[in-house]
Amino acid sequence: MLSNSILDDIKYQFRFGNMVMKLIFVNIGVFLFLAIFHLFSFLFQSFGAYNFLLLHLEIPAAVSLLLRQPWTVLTYMFLHEGFFHILFNMLWFYWFGEIFVLFLGDKKVLPLYIIGGLTGALFYILAFNFIPAFVPSVDHSFMLGASASIFAIVFAAATLSPDYEVRLLFFGSVRIKYIALVALILDIINIPNGNAGGYIAHLGGALSGYLYIKSLQGGIDLGRPLSRFFGSIVSVFKPKRGVKVTYKNVEETSAPRSARTENDQERIDKILDKISHSGYDSLTKEEKDFLFHYSNKD
Repeated sequence: MLSNSILDDIKYQFRFGNMVMKLIFVNIGVFLFLAIFHLFSFLFQSFGAYNFLLLHLEIPAAVSLLLRQPWTVLTYMFLHEGFFHILFNMLWFYWFGEIFVLFLGDKKVLPLYIIGGLTGALFYILAFNFIPAFVPSVDHSFMLGASASIFAIVFAAATLSPDYEVRLLFFGSVRIKYIALVALILDIINIPNGNAGGYIAHLGGALSGYLYIKSLQGGIDLGRPLSRFFGSIVSVFKPKRGVKVTYKNVEETSAPRSARTENDQERIDKILDKISHSGYDSLTKEEKDFLFHYSNKD
């Protein structure tokens, strides 16, 4: 059956696809759940239930309310209202997420997605509590959407390889640094025209993506604590294998392992610098393979 085939494809992509596809499926799943819940609320004239659910998932600007529902700093970044809202967000995420994975592998996507969303939330809350234009509306302002998280991915890719080119309809080949810059400028100049909270959150996400890559090039992975946290959660659900005892001579292996770690770090720093100055395409096949395998190491 067609429905079974589609379901099997979704299961396969969610199980074996990269983190970009998994997060896209999560966002679409949440969107469909809310849409169906909204439909039943309409059919049975119980809009209060839908509004109650939404108010407890989107992030409020008021700190007093945020303290009563702190989980919204995470849930808001998986919510969308309206077909075109989620469509354009997921398209942006897919295009730039695949570029990000090409450079840095799969394991850094989720940590940066979360970091971007948290930074966007921080910018939003600070703006509506301290900027005079927004303070009067702080008590009834709420935000939802994955845009801040996606902007983090966009600007991370543009910072890492600014001259990487993509083909755009009517424009031809365009370097991603110009796409990111135009998106940023449009957000800034549109702040007075509505959805100010969303545009301000985009700025936070963009800054986090830029700083993430700059820190990574300096040898600091800002997403490492989140990677370890998610890894510990996944390990709980993995079936445990039988215990295998092995013997190693510590004196013989500790020094070479340390040396290999230092050499790997030096090499990855040189490769990232080369990408920053000359673009990803300037790498040799050996450098690309090393970068890919290093990025996917535990």
